[in-house]
Amino acid sequence: MIWYENLYIGESIPKKEAKIRRLKWKINHNKCLTNAFLIVLCRYGENLLEIIPAVELRQKAYPKQNLYVVGLAKGYDDALKTAVDIVTDVYKKTGGFQVKRYILQQKAGDLT
Repeated sequence: MIWYENLYIGESIPKKEAKIRRLKWKINHNKCLTNAFLIVLCRYGENLLEIIPAVELRQKAYPKQNLYVVGLAKGYDDALKTAVDIVTDVYKKTGGFQVKRYILQQKAGDLT
């Protein structure tokens, strides 16, 4: 699992660095987070993003190695709003909807 450096955080999660770091640790170590949702870059097909309940990651067979997490939210509604924020932000900065390309280029240092 790869975490985006400029992780988008849902409105329901406190913006404190320690709290975010703790949530990431719990997710990485399969601790029970029943109401946490991850917004990840779409792994298959032409979709922009996927919303995955953190509890699904506790399954041993779940393919975690290809997950690129760009957002974290508490509750499904908050995850939807966060996904909208991500797409809107990318559209404002690029004039397009190529979320995956924008995020990966930002990671590589090609964009500011």
